[in-house]
Amino acid sequence: MRLLVGLGNPGQKYSRNRHNIGFMAVDAIAHTFGFSVYRSRFRGLVAEGEIASQKVLILKPETYMNLSGTSVAEAANFYKIALEDVIVFHDELALDFARVRVKTGGGAAGHNGLKSIDAHLGNGYRRVRIGIGHPGDKRLVSPYVLSDFFAEEVPVVQVVIEAITDAAPLLIKGDESSFMNKIALAVRDAQEK
Repeated sequence: MRLLVGLGNPGQKYSRNRHNIGFMAVDAIAHTFGFSVYRSRFRGLVAEGEIASQKVLILKPETYMNLSGTSVAEAANFYKIALEDVIVFHDELALDFARVRVKTGGGAAGHNGLKSIDAHLGNGYRRVRIGIGHPGDKRLVSPYVLSDFFAEEVPVVQVVIEAITDAAPLLIKGDESSFMNKIALAVRDAQEK
């Protein structure tokens, strides 16, 4: 079984924030692949389904970002999911807007959701890093990640989310380079139109 975790903050006021792009990604995957309706479990919302003939559990922690690890650890431990089968979708300040990279392990780079997961599980899980760009000054980071995407960014965000969803079977199969290439091509094509 794979555990796909979307990071974000619960509640309507956060739903379109840059910090919630992880929630947006897993919601789109759940919808496209016909997952079950979300239900409350493991201090989060859980949906079940199948991608590329593989059983997949989607988790959206409802603990707020800083405590995401408690929810992720509960789900992973309950299902005995190996760390390498946990895939976390999150916003990434260090990547240009609309760039997507996959990596295993590494530091949290100041991301409190990742710090919490690292503290509860270790850091050997896979991360789908979704670039939101950087505001240019570290004092602006908190208001920036907790603000909505600019109106002109929204169509590109939709392309990125759709591309992640379309390429999800490649990620589940472990073909990370094809997953990233497919997304990069989709974003480039959209930006050239």
